[in-house]
Amino acid sequence: MFPFLNRPDRSRENSDEGYSTEAVAVIATLVILAVGALALISEAVLGWAESISLG
Repeated sequence: MFPFLNRPDRSRENSDEGYSTEAVAVIATLVILAVGALALISEAVLGWAESISLG
């Protein structure tokens, strides 16, 4: 009925093939969030720096 349940586990010949798709997706998400955080922080810092009066 479920032939895939009886398949033996296949081990990879080269277990060091690089990052998995899930790892790449997580890393990309973290990079996007970091860039967004930097944009918010830089906007706040620039707003604060423009309000400084030197004269």
